[in-house]
Amino acid sequence: MKLLIVTVVIEFEKDILKLFKKANIESFSESRIDGHKNITSMVRTASWFPSEKGGVESSLFFSFTSDESINILFELIKEFNQNMETNNPIKAVVVPIEKSI
Repeated sequence: MKLLIVTVVIEFEKDILKLFKKANIESFSESRIDGHKNITSMVRTASWFPSEKGGVESSLFFSFTSDESINILFELIKEFNQNMETNNPIKAVVVPIEKSI
């Protein structure tokens, strides 16, 4: 079992949910986050009263899942990212689990 972490801009949230289903990842958690690509946007959000929103609306998903499901999902994400027209690819990482209860 490993920890899968995926980030995606809100526009592709429905797509990642479909990819999870195809990869047989049925159990996961989600959290809304703001994504940042450069230091300028971070400086804006550090002020007390920022004039602009600090980042891009995104979602972070995580799941404790099997190698098999992760391998399927990574292939699906790779294919999805190759066919997208924007510069906001789905990103995923895997973290090994040493112990769990």
